[in-house]
Amino acid sequence: MDQRSLSSRREFLMSAGVVAGAAFAYPHVLLAEKQALGAGLVQRIRAAAADATISVQKLRGRINVLIGSGGNIAVLPGPDGKLLVDAGIPASRPRISEALAGISSDPITRLVNTHWHFDHTDGNEWLHSAGAVIIAHEKTRKHLAATTRVDDWDFTFPPSPAGALPTDVFHDRKTLHINGSTIELQYYPPAHTDSDISVHFTDADVLHVGDTWWNGVYPFIDYSTGGSIDGMIRATKDNLARASANTVLIPGHGPVGNKSGMAEFYDMLTAIRAKVAVLKKQGRSLSEALAAKPTAVYDAKWGSLVPPDLFTKLVYDGV
Repeated sequence: MDQRSLSSRREFLMSAGVVAGAAFAYPHVLLAEKQALGAGLVQRIRAAAADATISVQKLRGRINVLIGSGGNIAVLPGPDGKLLVDAGIPASRPRISEALAGISSDPITRLVNTHWHFDHTDGNEWLHSAGAVIIAHEKTRKHLAATTRVDDWDFTFPPSPAGALPTDVFHDRKTLHINGSTIELQYYPPAHTDSDISVHFTDADVLHVGDTWWNGVYPFIDYSTGGSIDGMIRATKDNLARASANTVLIPGHGPVGNKSGMAEFYDMLTAIRAKVAVLKKQGRSLSEALAAKPTAVYDAKWGSLVPPDLFTKLVYDGV
């Protein structure tokens, strides 16, 4: 991923109001009272997608990545039809469609959701209408089929329409054979949510890990649907064990990377967790923990998307 692609991704999210000073700029007293940090965030991201630039990065084994609308979208074209990993946001549909047409003329026949969040599944309905069978973990279907609230976004998602629901679901593992490639789907124990899966294009050794990795930025962790800091650390450790030095790693957000970049993410998560755990064990309140700035040495590199105070709160909630 070149710097221009990363900048495009960050510009989209900044325009959606995700950075500090917009959706998450709340006084510490509100944090201490655990009031929602993300009021209006979902609506802003959905609206901003209409103007998002979609960049295309070619990887190996005919796999491409579309970056700019929601989570990173992997695309495998071929005679069996295109397989997509994650669906983007419908306001970006014209640009996503243009990008897909630029990759190949193959129809869309399969869509895999890495988890249930809107920035990875909002495009499900239109992609299903275009011909995609939707494949996901059973808990992704469960959340999409029901009224589901995310407290830190201050947003309650209504049940998705029938056409947006995955119809091919699995519990632990699933293997796909498409376009001459073998694709292994594997469930994580609860991490970013309780519905996360990885997608491994085994022939090309390209591994899409969804939102268990946010490359170069602090991650959001959805405690409302089963996520936790310890789950994120566990998933990252598992990803590192599965990846080799040659594995191409696709994060849910941020540039395509490799094992060394993921190892840096792991080190950041474990170091901040340890610092926050000490503060909480000392009896510090959330406001006091925020004032201690346990993320300070990491903020310049990691704090450009999810603000440090929000990430500190998420860690504090889980230790």
